[in-house]
Amino acid sequence: MQGFDTTLARREPAARTAAQFSRLRDLLGRALETAPGWKAHLGEIDPHAVGTPEALSRLPVLRKSDLPRLQGERPPFGGLALREPGRLARLFVSPGPILDPEGFGSDWWGAARALHALGLEAGDVLHNSFSYHLTPAGAMFESGAHALGCAVIPAGTAGSEAQVEAIARFGPRAYVGTPDFLKVLLDKAAELGADVSSLRLALVSGAALPASLKRELEGRGLTVRQAYGTADLGIIAYETGAAEDGMAISEDAIVEIVAPGTGDPVPAGEVGELVVTRLNEDYPLFRFATGDLTALHTSPAADGITAPRIRGWMGRADQTTKVRGMFVRPEQVAAVARRHPEVGHLRLVVTREGERDVMVLHAEGADEGVASALAETLAAVTKLRGTARIVSPGSLPRDGKVIADERRYD
Repeated sequence: MQGFDTTLARREPAARTAAQFSRLRDLLGRALETAPGWKAHLGEIDPHAVGTPEALSRLPVLRKSDLPRLQGERPPFGGLALREPGRLARLFVSPGPILDPEGFGSDWWGAARALHALGLEAGDVLHNSFSYHLTPAGAMFESGAHALGCAVIPAGTAGSEAQVEAIARFGPRAYVGTPDFLKVLLDKAAELGADVSSLRLALVSGAALPASLKRELEGRGLTVRQAYGTADLGIIAYETGAAEDGMAISEDAIVEIVAPGTGDPVPAGEVGELVVTRLNEDYPLFRFATGDLTALHTSPAADGITAPRIRGWMGRADQTTKVRGMFVRPEQVAAVARRHPEVGHLRLVVTREGERDVMVLHAEGADEGVASALAETLAAVTKLRGTARIVSPGSLPRDGKVIADERRYD
């Protein structure tokens, strides 16, 4: 297998953590010396002191939504890349627009592990339906397949009939692309009477995979697994077996789950925003907030892979909502929490009574007397009036929601 080590995913967790944080300290040092964007964002930190998850959690979060502004200030990559554009392999423009680099080297995006876990082997043919045009998904999975010694059909965004013909003629064993487009191809093949029975494996990403769609695809003789990634980070996690085992996290990523609107880690198993530190020599990203919700999977998997796991994509962390014409953000709820350490978990519930928006801040605590102070702070922070309600500790859902918009307009 070219450039692919299967032992890393099965090493002792303590050895993995030590190796990852050694790489992290080295990359932090290089970034502070050579990347002005990181110097401005991180400030005066000692990279040698970032040796534990706790120390990492004290670094500031970088949000994906910050990238367009940073890239405008320091083109093209916001002063975050460690190489000049001419020393990179590919330069992408993703929606946003956000510019993304790709460096040289085998499996730069980290897709090989996901494809290998699916069952892809050297000599297999992969049908790649992800786009190759300015966005990185097509190149991302192609490089992973090449690292495994596989051939790739670069189908990209070609029409479904042309793609079905390519599958029928080349006989690929595996598909990679969105799950809904896989169904489109299978339906088109049935319509045309084309033989696409060579497809036995499918790695899907980029869109939700409802249980009903997965059952339908598997009912057509396919093994279907999911991968999670972004254009900025590459492949971060992937299924290695049963869906209930969650997704194994890449060896090149350190993952945190934080309360939306903050950089503060939540307890293991609780839903929160996915924050990723990518250990990449060309384009490292430190505490990169994806805006996606997930949770750490707390049960051990049965396949021998010791990497930590996440439960997959569980929605968006950006719960910004408009109340009486003004935006209310999770960061504002976090600001209220910081001013009131006497209460615990908070949840701002927005409803509609008659023709008026109503905000109620639910706070876990023991002293109902702090409700009025909480309401005053809520008004000071959001510039909107609301009420507060003290509820018993542990009674609020741990589903990652800081703001619950329960308005109905029927």
